[in-house]
Amino acid sequence: MNPIDCRELHFLLDPDGAIIAYQEKDQSWAGALAFSREELARNFLQVSRLEASEIVSIDLDDSLNLRALIATLKRRPIRYLLLDLDYHTGACRQVDFDGDTLGAVRERQFTATNHERTGVAKREKAGSQP
Repeated sequence: MNPIDCRELHFLLDPDGAIIAYQEKDQSWAGALAFSREELARNFLQVSRLEASEIVSIDLDDSLNLRALIATLKRRPIRYLLLDLDYHTGACRQVDFDGDTLGAVRERQFTATNHERTGVAKREKAGSQP
């Protein structure tokens, strides 16, 4: 399959059409919020009260568009995905980019301090739906 063992990724877009990413304070790189199921994305929106206008999806079997999306994100300071971020616990999986593909996966845990210091940043216009 693929390193994250799901068929699709679901991304949150802000009202301007940008993929929503988190960039921790004093860090150079950001992580795009992504979810393995649309239900998880909707739940994150509900509990976080984040302003997002829509959820867009990309099929992980569509390697051409996935590579294009990663290349586009990397033109900005986005270097990984924060997969299935749980708003309450701060638990998620970080999926690094390996060139223009999905790479290493590791468990990630944001603490309350990280959670409060983490800002939502617009990082990429989604001119064409991924």
